[in-house]
Amino acid sequence: MNSRMGWNWRACIVVCTWWVFLVSAQEEIKALSRREFPSGFIFGTASASYQYEGAAMEGGRGPSIWDTYSHIQGKIADGSNGDVAVDEYHRYKEDVKLMKDMGLDAYRFSISWSRILPYGTIKGGINKVGVAYYNDLINELLKHDIKPFVTLFHWDLPQTLEDSYGGFLSEKIVKDFEAYSELCFQEFGDRVKHWITLNEPHSYATGGYETGTLAPGRHSSSDGNSSTGNSATEPYIVAHNLLLSHAAAVRVYKSKYQAKQKGLIGITLISHWFIPYSKSHSDQKAAQRALDFMFGWYMDPITKGKYPSIMRKLVGKRLPEFSAHQSAILKGSFDFLGLNYYTSRYAMDVPVPPNLINTTYTLDSRANLTSERNGMLIGPVAGSSWLYVYPRGIGELLNYVKHRYDNPLIFITENGIDEKNDDTLSLTQALNDPWRIDYYSKHLLFIQQAIRGGSNIQGYFAWSLLDNFEWGNGYTVRFGLHYIDYKNNLNRYPKASVYWFRRFLK
Repeated sequence: MNSRMGWNWRACIVVCTWWVFLVSAQEEIKALSRREFPSGFIFGTASASYQYEGAAMEGGRGPSIWDTYSHIQGKIADGSNGDVAVDEYHRYKEDVKLMKDMGLDAYRFSISWSRILPYGTIKGGINKVGVAYYNDLINELLKHDIKPFVTLFHWDLPQTLEDSYGGFLSEKIVKDFEAYSELCFQEFGDRVKHWITLNEPHSYATGGYETGTLAPGRHSSSDGNSSTGNSATEPYIVAHNLLLSHAAAVRVYKSKYQAKQKGLIGITLISHWFIPYSKSHSDQKAAQRALDFMFGWYMDPITKGKYPSIMRKLVGKRLPEFSAHQSAILKGSFDFLGLNYYTSRYAMDVPVPPNLINTTYTLDSRANLTSERNGMLIGPVAGSSWLYVYPRGIGELLNYVKHRYDNPLIFITENGIDEKNDDTLSLTQALNDPWRIDYYSKHLLFIQQAIRGGSNIQGYFAWSLLDNFEWGNGYTVRFGLHYIDYKNNLNRYPKASVYWFRRFLK
């Protein structure tokens, strides 16, 4: 999954969040089922290797930057880590059965780069035990008629590459990512027909290199007292190298494997939907800037071969430039777009103080606009620290992508809602999650409406099948359709939302 962190950047906006209880046609929601979606539309759930697998020191796996980061005191909310996670490494057959029982069509999971290449490179040696694990998982899925959607990079970079040359801060990463990707195509491409190069490069670049809230935890402080990186430059460098790595992996797949293996390859991006805080022209422009700095930052290069003009104007020389060759291989470098959507934000125009020209700052720290506005309650749901429910936002975002980016093939690769992990609840209480059912049903309704409006959407993946290690939040929140009993052998229990999905799908 993604960092789910509040959006921030020096794009002259201030972001405000809200929770809207959408007034919908209840009869339409009650009637919603998979029959209302096109024939062949795919429903699945999504996961990530570090959040699910566990077995961090088993089977020849090498350490990743998340192993390092999560073991640093104070980095994870509850002091936990993903050493065990939900132990899917040992329990994948059990979890595939849960998917089958729900009636799911597909499973999106990521490969742990350091599980198959413990030292990050082919030269460092291929871990056959790790390769065998993913072969077993893929075969188990196919045995149950569940399509594997495989993400090559979901943030767990091998620590050796971070130590060797700074990971995605260096262009050296491009060749290593290309070689790792090609190994995956060779080993698994005969059965995997949907590849995703990167998950949420925006979250990786900003969380890992601006705020320091994700691995590798680099950032510069605003007061100048401490620094592990440079928040004003490193996010742009990392994002640039992520995009070049994506393009390299796509190029090798299309030139050497796609014709024979007959698969598709894409990238997963995250975006909130942004609404102007007022009807003023300046706030409308702020909302567009917000989209350009969160979504266009990555979508423009893979469709147009260049960054959004507003980024070039505001970021200046800190924003790297693509060479003519790089621009050419980026443009059109996807068969499909994976889109992660969870929440929406207001955007307000705020002048940038002159002393911030050469640095970045967290916009949310400059103004706290959480309040009631026009009868809409501003606040998180179910104990979430960042997720504000606005189902209409996914429809607006899909419509925006359709018109601005020539209606690409889209899979909704993540959509879901968390709740606080409350140990005072009984198991019966913990399994009752009506807000999750409400969240999914309303978002699916707007997706269905987007399809009717002409958006080329062919699949939906709920986040997530199981409660799991939620990055910086550790195990303090739960996103799962299935409850994980962390105190009793990680037993899996279906929540009410599982039964709702089962009825929806069957």
